[in-house]
Amino acid sequence: MRTSSLLFVVLVAMAINTFAQKTSIAQQATAVLKEQVRKEAAWAMQQQPVTVTAESSPRSAGGKHDFFSEADYFWSNPKNPDGPYINRDGETNPNNFVAHRKAMIRFSTIIGALASAYKITGDEKYAQQALKHLKAWFVDQETLMNPNLSFAQAVKGSSTGRSWGIIDTIHLMEVAQGMLVLEKAKAFDASTTAAIKKWFADYILWLNTSKNGKAEKNSKNNHSTCWAMQVASFAKLCNDQAMLDSLRSRYKTVLLPNQMAVNGSFPLELERTKAYGYSIFNLDAMVMVCQILSTPKDNLWAFETADGKSIRKGIEFLYPFVADKSKWTLKPDVMFWENWPVAQPFLVFGANQYKNQAWFNTWKRLDLKPTVEEIIRNLPIRHPLIWL
Repeated sequence: MRTSSLLFVVLVAMAINTFAQKTSIAQQATAVLKEQVRKEAAWAMQQQPVTVTAESSPRSAGGKHDFFSEADYFWSNPKNPDGPYINRDGETNPNNFVAHRKAMIRFSTIIGALASAYKITGDEKYAQQALKHLKAWFVDQETLMNPNLSFAQAVKGSSTGRSWGIIDTIHLMEVAQGMLVLEKAKAFDASTTAAIKKWFADYILWLNTSKNGKAEKNSKNNHSTCWAMQVASFAKLCNDQAMLDSLRSRYKTVLLPNQMAVNGSFPLELERTKAYGYSIFNLDAMVMVCQILSTPKDNLWAFETADGKSIRKGIEFLYPFVADKSKWTLKPDVMFWENWPVAQPFLVFGANQYKNQAWFNTWKRLDLKPTVEEIIRNLPIRHPLIWL
């Protein structure tokens, strides 16, 4: 009996392994996420648009249509309560204004869910519902958001908006990618599609020409990675080939060689008080740069610097600490240590590219739908099916 039972277990394991080998990572991901997509899309079908005009802050230097947020790690100074806020790296101030960021994350969730459902089913109702939200954010004059982030991550007493705030619009990436999935639907007329793409083109221009945009682009850590990741996503929607070409070059000559160590780690992220979370975040962002920008003629997934740095090496360095967090050799993060990791994008996209079943298996056992706000804030890719 024992022998037969053991044989049965072995045969089942072999069958599962054979199935995985014959089934693409994209197909496996669809199977894993299909029910979650169905539930999330059903929720999204019931939602009404909420844009930046729904709520405002008296501390914003912008107008009704301007995105506003306050820097997460800045707090009132106990020695000077009425003076400028001071920095406490890694410690999120729960009293800062983040309503616009929450609205944008909600918007991203809605479009990501509807686009995922449309991709799986082809049902026009999902496109029709998505269009309502897209028009509210980018077309309707009463509710649209201005295509800039001049007033993001302000600091009371010292800044009405900082370059670091540009990272807030990472949550427009799945909106842009959702548009690419949805734009062929019957619900989308040419003029509306053109208006939405013009909004993104205007935002790309602001990101490349404004003082804050240029500062973010030239920052040294995850902020510059996220700048490139965003612009890549928006430029892909707008079919801005010149911009896409420049970003491929930037990845190979600036981002990868300057941020990654030869062992695959990101030294500037390791210096932070949340070294684990920031290392994951930057790897996710750099993987998405490769996912968005790679072409058959210019495959960033296969690119390697002269000293051996590559996106694959970055995944291989961090993967053991994500598969088993107890192996992490540095101090635990000062906040949210217990909430990382979740189903990180680098796992599923890396698995898909390099045909690595172990990475995929780790991804699917982690939290596929996190609910902690801080984790969601640092997880712009929550609907991988629209990217695969």
